[in-house]
Amino acid sequence: MPLCLTLANTLPDDGLTGTLIGRAWIPGDIAGPSPIALRADGVFDLSEHFATLSELLESEHPLQAVRATPGRFVGSLEALLTNSTVVPDPTRAYLLPPLDLQVIKAAGVTFAASMIERLIEEQAGGDAALAETVRATVSAVIGDNLRAVKPGSKQAMALKTLLIQQGLWSQYLEVGIGPDAEIFTKAPVLAGVGSGNQIGVHPGSQWNNPEPEIVLAVDSRGRIHGATLGNDVNLRDFEGRSALLLSKAKDNNASCAIGPFIRLFDETFDLNAVRNCVVHLGVHGKDGFVLNGTSSMSQISRDPEDLVRQTLNGNHQYPDGFMLFLGTLFAPTDDRDHPGAGFTHRLGDRVTISSPLLGSLHNEVSHSDQATPWTFGVGALMRNLAARGLL
Repeated sequence: MPLCLTLANTLPDDGLTGTLIGRAWIPGDIAGPSPIALRADGVFDLSEHFATLSELLESEHPLQAVRATPGRFVGSLEALLTNSTVVPDPTRAYLLPPLDLQVIKAAGVTFAASMIERLIEEQAGGDAALAETVRATVSAVIGDNLRAVKPGSKQAMALKTLLIQQGLWSQYLEVGIGPDAEIFTKAPVLAGVGSGNQIGVHPGSQWNNPEPEIVLAVDSRGRIHGATLGNDVNLRDFEGRSALLLSKAKDNNASCAIGPFIRLFDETFDLNAVRNCVVHLGVHGKDGFVLNGTSSMSQISRDPEDLVRQTLNGNHQYPDGFMLFLGTLFAPTDDRDHPGAGFTHRLGDRVTISSPLLGSLHNEVSHSDQATPWTFGVGALMRNLAARGLL
């Protein structure tokens, strides 16, 4: 059966109580992408006032702007979701990832558990068959309590000295407990995919996994306006072979999923709610394999505001804002094919990333060279907006 989005499997637990915004492809004489607001009476196109979602989030008060903008009625949310599939009907509106001109950034190694798993990948040289043996060796030396170590502190530097003596110091521990966070560009502008789409795994990868994360929506001034969900699809074998392969491990066609909507900060949701979010992951394979896991933001080693400051500062600006993946606690070690092999994706896996206040993001695994090609870039967006009279 094709992947189907519904109100029940997409919306937050409190439905439309919060302020939900996003993007949709809107049909018409000249079809194109538009910022949308989700309301009790349907989906509303905000493009006559804000040509892009970036422009909306760059306004002085995005929350008030959404509330003050009636928008043009598009249709029911149920109809929008029903048509949000791998191959949507182009004559009807369908969901897009909730971002456009924002740069897609990601913070890595922000949780102790994932920090240890990255070290294991490096020590195993990207070979999944060696991971269990290496995991036992690493855990015997450093345990699993690195969360208690404040990054950049004297305690962290003392631990660094000890691990160097043990021959276990790693570039991953450097960004995990050192003063500087790992911040990288996950994907080009407009290259992300939304809920209902395929996600892409490089066909040359034999060890890979989803990374369920909270994603912050941040403007050019560093103001955090809301959050959504993301899948920072990762190739563990590529990155394990060499950290210099990070871009190949992280940035492939359809390897960045974001959605379903941005929940703006308002009376029902704020940054403290983000700090306490629990993100759930479910993988259901065509082979009957089921994987479930959670990532609790309360376990993060670096505060979200610190990660934003390390992304945007006097050394680097983002005039159209950015979306920031906050990292994940979850690193799957469940054996799928045989004992000691760990987890890796198979084609057709259904991946669901959810959190009670943010809803659910649904994708199906494909190879990156078989997923829908990315063809609508910045130039195409500018031409489309100009043709629609929105510039």
